[in-house]
Amino acid sequence: MAYLKNTAINLLNLHYGLQALALYGAGGFFFVYLLKAGVSVPLAFGAIALVLAGRFLIRPLVLVLAPRYGLRPLVAFGTIFGGAQYLFLAGVRGADLMLVGFCVTAAIADAFYWTCYHAYFARVGDAEHRGHQIGAREAIASVAGIVGPLLVAWALIASGPWLAFGAAAAIHVFAALPFLGTPDVAVAREVPGAFRAAIPGILLFAADGWLAAGNYFAWQIALFVSLGESYSAFGGALALAALVGAVAGLILGRQIDAGYGGHAVWLTFASVAGLILLRAVSTESVVLAVIANALGAVVGCVYIPTLMTAVYNQAKRSPCTLRFHLATEGGWDAGGAVGCLACAGIVAAGLPVSAAVLLSLLGPTLSLIVLRKHYRNVTPPSVLPEPVPGLLYEQEMP
Repeated sequence: MAYLKNTAINLLNLHYGLQALALYGAGGFFFVYLLKAGVSVPLAFGAIALVLAGRFLIRPLVLVLAPRYGLRPLVAFGTIFGGAQYLFLAGVRGADLMLVGFCVTAAIADAFYWTCYHAYFARVGDAEHRGHQIGAREAIASVAGIVGPLLVAWALIASGPWLAFGAAAAIHVFAALPFLGTPDVAVAREVPGAFRAAIPGILLFAADGWLAAGNYFAWQIALFVSLGESYSAFGGALALAALVGAVAGLILGRQIDAGYGGHAVWLTFASVAGLILLRAVSTESVVLAVIANALGAVVGCVYIPTLMTAVYNQAKRSPCTLRFHLATEGGWDAGGAVGCLACAGIVAAGLPVSAAVLLSLLGPTLSLIVLRKHYRNVTPPSVLPEPVPGLLYEQEMP
């Protein structure tokens, strides 16, 4: 298992497992909690669109600070500050100032965390083991996805939102500790051509953001309603899905590293399209909804390694991984925000949430085109430059 010899990636995956405990636990409940707290479905979609728009506006600040401080402190800040959003979420009681505070803190934390995390993972990882390393990360996250929803459901029922979301805030602090053992990554102040190299990644992430609006956010609402708006049933369904998908990412990751990425693209997007159609027709049946949710975890473990192996390796080839991911995250925000507003419009017009789920079919179509081109023209990983231990650079500093 050569892909486990990279200490930095192992620590980064440990961090991600802790982060996932909060993300798939408290984070998995944030949308349905807003509904329980008196926020309407269209307004909940609007709140997510506001978070994404805020991320888009705040993200250039990352590029101002990264050349001075490096990536590691910024991704650690995003991790710790991300816990603050849950403290605001616990106090939401409809369309109030706490909801605004949640949107603002989530936008700041996510702008720093996801931009720097993806750039960091791309730089310290190994191109020839990328699929394995992403698969290992997602398998760890799946284990967290089993435990997190069950604990949060119990806490919400037994003690209310402050225990459930307060614990998530504390976990964010612990999730930053593995960064004490990882190398820093310095960022050059100027890198010509960096944003132009990110165009394929921007398209992929814009498509992924649009997909998430229907296949994740709208689906959460549909599943919650199908389960009678029960926290315990919803938590159980999320945990079951994580259990079903725990090992799927490792299997596909091995196939991508062996050179079968092109085949994985067709398998992935046939699966994604089939999943969306199943979810759209399963909202009236508890059994079908639970099955569709569980299958989503399997498809996710296929989809994420296929997508992110391409994106991370494109980033590592680019002149600057941070600028690459700054641009691609902007694409995700744009696709996700527009998708959420479209979902809000669909629900406000009186159409069922299943129509918003179907809307996400447009995302995989664009991704299929871009990923087919990537895996057809990909350079063998063996010719890519290797990361060096210690202080890592995006490129030679001027």
